[in-house]
Amino acid sequence: MKKRVLSGCRASGKLHLGNYLGGIKGMIELQNNPQYETFYMVANAHAITTPYSPKELKEDTIDVIIDYLSAGLDPEKSTLFIQSQVSEHFELAYYFSSIVSIARMQHLPTYKEKVKQYPQNNTMALLNYPVLMAADILVYKANLVPVGIDQEPHLEVAREIARKMNQLYGTNFPEPVRFSTPGEYIPSLKGEGKMSKSVEDSYINLTDSLDEIRKKIRSIPTATISGGPIKGGIKTLFLLAELFLRQTDYQKFKDQYHNGSLKFVTIKDVLAETIYQELKPFQEKRNQIAQNKDYLEKVIKQGAEKARAIASETLKEIKEKMGLM
Repeated sequence: MKKRVLSGCRASGKLHLGNYLGGIKGMIELQNNPQYETFYMVANAHAITTPYSPKELKEDTIDVIIDYLSAGLDPEKSTLFIQSQVSEHFELAYYFSSIVSIARMQHLPTYKEKVKQYPQNNTMALLNYPVLMAADILVYKANLVPVGIDQEPHLEVAREIARKMNQLYGTNFPEPVRFSTPGEYIPSLKGEGKMSKSVEDSYINLTDSLDEIRKKIRSIPTATISGGPIKGGIKTLFLLAELFLRQTDYQKFKDQYHNGSLKFVTIKDVLAETIYQELKPFQEKRNQIAQNKDYLEKVIKQGAEKARAIASETLKEIKEKMGLM
């Protein structure tokens, strides 16, 4: 039997370079492997755990679907769907919440970070974020989850829930593991933390122009002269260079840094041009797909139907084993 894969991106703005390298490239790799059955969602319900605009959320949700298709996800090979259109996720999350303690959720570092970032929005939805994520994964009995390393604490919650449900109710949930990619942690352009849509000026959008990319890369904080430890913005610059530049060019710039001859503007502009050239085919395809409204509606409708067909079977099984029907 094929192993199942579930992943998704939050609908909180256009996808950025970190989403592409840390998530979508792995999603495409698994999609094209005949050993796997792949389910990729737009996590729009997760997006309402922090402040948002309803109008922008609708637009962002469609944008993520367009980005998925433009990057190479194929609705003939993968089930592409919108989270809120599959109600089974939310019902299963409620059942899961009956076996998870409040203390366990409050202990998660991601929860603490979000409360610190949004002190006025410490809601039950935010606290239950990992429980819903577990339901997202386990409602399809997924084995693999291609997400960044920062999501590992949430995956551990999903594994704990799977084990406990199996012990208490005789279910057969797999314990999902993370599928990692070389770009699983893309650093912020600000020189600390990761590239994130929630941190202004920390990311490069997949739709950015060459001028926008150049401006953002040039803004990475570096020193006036090269040499010394590689840390902060300089570390960010070289991590991106390693991912995008040819190995010979990367090594040349690194050698120049260590011998003190590197001009930061040179490596920054070469990196910006290389990133833009990689994103250019994506951007051209995106412009075509965004104009084909009928195709988008068809993909969204069929994806929801395929996802619900499988999710409903899991939910029926769980309700029976929990004595709920």
